[in-house]
Amino acid sequence: MNDTITASKPADLWQTTQYTNLIRYVPSGIYFARFRVNGKLIRKSLKTDAITVAKLRLSDMEKKERQIAESHANVARGKLNFAEALAIYRQRIEGDVGIKRRTKNYYNERAKALLKSWPELEKTDIGRITKPECLNWGASFSRETCATGFNNTVKVLRDVIEIGIESGARYDNPAATIKRASVRSKKLQLPEFSKFQDFVQAIEKSGSRFSKPCAELVRFLSFGGFRKSEAARVEWQDCDFEKKEIAVIGDPETHTKNGEVRIIPMIPNMAELLGRLKLQRPDAKPTDLVMLVHECQKAMDRAAKVTGVTRITHHDLRHLFATRCIESGVDIPTVSRWLGHKDGGALAMKTYGHLRNEHSQAMAQKVKF
Repeated sequence: MNDTITASKPADLWQTTQYTNLIRYVPSGIYFARFRVNGKLIRKSLKTDAITVAKLRLSDMEKKERQIAESHANVARGKLNFAEALAIYRQRIEGDVGIKRRTKNYYNERAKALLKSWPELEKTDIGRITKPECLNWGASFSRETCATGFNNTVKVLRDVIEIGIESGARYDNPAATIKRASVRSKKLQLPEFSKFQDFVQAIEKSGSRFSKPCAELVRFLSFGGFRKSEAARVEWQDCDFEKKEIAVIGDPETHTKNGEVRIIPMIPNMAELLGRLKLQRPDAKPTDLVMLVHECQKAMDRAAKVTGVTRITHHDLRHLFATRCIESGVDIPTVSRWLGHKDGGALAMKTYGHLRNEHSQAMAQKVKF
């Protein structure tokens, strides 16, 4: 089939295509979906100027809009299943300008975890969800996830059922009886310097195709204190070798976690690592990513078993960076700024305050009269 476009009028800004419900906005070349659902005209961008991509997205959008319309119709009738209420919940979350993109994504992840752990829930009428079912699910799910993940998944469950209450599908919230899990601070068990060297060597020499890139990522996270998502976005142009600084640009929509770009100094180990990688990649462009892999948990798990180190995660390497900085005499407010905290060091003090006390005691032993 020939993908031709015909204009209804030469001066029109909109062009029709040979495909039903698919039109093109002439100034930008972007394709739009245009169709009616229950008599209401819907025109939405398909966010592409490629007609083959637009055709695929069109059918998905039509299906989604008709499902939403059906959900709203069910709400009006006081009849609603969990999947329909969840669709409304996701609409509200997506449209809330006060919620950061990272948080929106997290709530969507929690919704997926909820449906995965309770597969029958999706097609269940909101009015038929019982208190015993909620309690049984909570007891089972609490054994599968961390306390924070559990509490936020329960929040999603409650919020979705609340939409059913608004619609008149039921009068109470059976998920309100699920008790919150106690969130306990994780006790840091980080490797000493010699053990860390053995740990990284075990990753590098594992013989895997990505063994060296994985070892480089472990060093990069440890020497810079990045979050895993931040490290995945650092490009060579973000590394200033003259000033010995790295700019953490972060997500294009949210920048860093707190919405700002931050500068992290290159400690000597980081400068050595980046210098070596630069020599190994002489053809690297400024926009190329510094890290070739963005995740290495399996490699770390294997190395921990080989070296006898307590299992650590990507985020633990961020803790390791902060710990080494404080043990080296860097004050906690400075470390807090390097980590991107905006609380003046309160969280860092809570997490690493014991290190400052230990350091103070060690320094006190050197004082003599």
